[in-house]
Amino acid sequence: MKLLGISGTIIGAKTSILVQKVLDEAKKLAPEIDVEMLDLRDYQMSLCDGRDPAAYPDDTKKVIDLVSSADFYLIGTPIFQGSMTGALKNLFDHIPPQAMRNKVMGFVANGGTYQHYLVIENQLKPIAGYFRAYVAPGFVYAHADHFNKQNEIIDEDVLSRISNLAQELVHMQTALKGASSVSNQ
Repeated sequence: MKLLGISGTIIGAKTSILVQKVLDEAKKLAPEIDVEMLDLRDYQMSLCDGRDPAAYPDDTKKVIDLVSSADFYLIGTPIFQGSMTGALKNLFDHIPPQAMRNKVMGFVANGGTYQHYLVIENQLKPIAGYFRAYVAPGFVYAHADHFNKQNEIIDEDVLSRISNLAQELVHMQTALKGASSVSNQ
């Protein structure tokens, strides 16, 4: 089983720190899980225009293949102007809907106001619905105040929610994998 963490921004560090922390917690809970980080800062992706992924001149096809091959996901984004990043939306636009169908998905986000957590409920979860993914019931939203000057997460409640989200992801994926192996017999 491969858990893919996606840091859906091309700037800043807090989102990738949040994503990595959940991945680390999931790996502690289930060492047999392969975890991988897809940090959009490390890739060049074209804007989605509907062409064959192989025709893009950059990392676009590689990223699509990486996302499509994962068994479950943790998706993170900073919140800019009350919305997810354009980089993350562009990634979603590139992914064929069947690639995420019936897979578990969890969310983390960070931002500068305490109200931005609503983006997870009002934008990210509906996208998961479009992909027909199973959504972990919990999520993590971290405000800039939850980090110290070295970008370490210092808020105990946020750290607790990170642990809970990792547990939910592992539990849901394990149960789903078990159910699918039973139904295939």
